Amino acid sequence: MSPRPVFEQELKILKNQVAEMCDRAQISYDRLLLAINTNDRDALEQLLDNDRHMTDMQRGIEAKCLTLLTKQQPVARDLRLVTSALKVVTDIERIGDHVTDIAELCLRTEASPAVAYGGECMKNMMSEAKKMLIEAVEAFTSSDMTTAKAVINKDDDVDRLFNQVKDSMMQAIRERSLDADVVVDTLMLAKYLEKIGDHAVNIAEWAIFMLTGDIQGVKLY
Repeated sequence: MSPRPVFEQELKILKNQVAEMCDRAQISYDRLLLAINTNDRDALEQLLDNDRHMTDMQRGIEAKCLTLLTKQQPVARDLRLVTSALKVVTDIERIGDHVTDIAELCLRTEASPAVAYGGECMKNMMSEAKKMLIEAVEAFTSSDMTTAKAVINKDDDVDRLFNQVKDSMMQAIRERSLDADVVVDTLMLAKYLEKIGDHAVNIAEWAIFMLTGDIQGVKLY
């Protein structure tokens, strides 16, 4: 087989590996939401190993990318795919970190601060962050620019919800209606969710870069 078909097959394997890591992140996030909503502490405990597995997958994909860059002669389109994969797995690994962070936070409390104190805004943040993650992954794996742009546009919605949670916690501090630890935990949880949304936006932006060579309006190659 000539070098180019072999390289094309290697690129396909790379994209499948990224998709597998993305799937794991989505499954972990779904399990997290279910555990929070049911206050299933055993399920939360099981999520604490999530970070290690995600890091192992990230390192494997990064090694694959470097091999393709150093041992092959990729054209511009190929370079965009490999570069995007390198960037996307970093964001996916960080999402895995945040899933673990949230699980640890909820295990420190008898009842999830999201349910007990964050109210509808926190629940909506969880839902919106989930949608953004699903759609960002879909945009990257399917090379769908329309979906990628939709994810980027949703970032303001998550930021708005975060600000609403923050305002309600500040009001609780002024009124001394909540314990300080509860306020801090609730704000931390909201911040983790906001960061998951930010990473979804990053994935969407790299999906656009993979197709166009543009990142945040700047033409790279």
